[in-house]
Amino acid sequence: MSQPIPAAARAHAVALERLFAQDAELAQRLNDAHGRLLRASDRLWSGLHPNGLAAVYGEHPAAVDVARAENRSEVLSAPNPLERVQEVRWTIHRARADYQAACEERRQLAADIGELIARFVNALVDAGWSEDEARNANVRQVVRASDAG
Repeated sequence: MSQPIPAAARAHAVALERLFAQDAELAQRLNDAHGRLLRASDRLWSGLHPNGLAAVYGEHPAAVDVARAENRSEVLSAPNPLERVQEVRWTIHRARADYQAACEERRQLAADIGELIARFVNALVDAGWSEDEARNANVRQVVRASDAG
C-alpha cells in the first residue's frame, strides 16, 4: 500500500475487522449447533441399520451378527426409552433453534459487512485509488497501517 489511506477508510477497516471477528464467532456457533445435532442423531441410532444390511446381504446369520455388533441406539437400549426420546427431541429442538438464530444473525451481519465494504471502497476511490485497487485492498493491512501510524 503505497498510496495514502484516508482516515475514513481506516475507520471503516477497523469496523470491518470487528465485523469479521463477529462472523468468525457466528461460524463457531453454527458449528457447535451442528455438532449437537449430529450427536443427538447418533443417540437415536449409530451405524448401519439392520434393514439396510438385510437388503444387501439377506438374512444371512453373519449379516445379522454384524448388524447387532456394529449398531446401537442409546435411546432404544435405555431403561426408559420414552424419556430418552424426549431428551433427544429437546436437544435437537434447542440445537436447531440456535442454528437458525446464528444463521439469521450471520445473514444480517453479511448485509452490514457488504454496506461497510462499499463505504470502505468509496473512501479509497475518493482518495484517488482506482476502483480495482480499492476493491482489492486488504482490510487487515489497512488496520495494521493505521495501528502503526
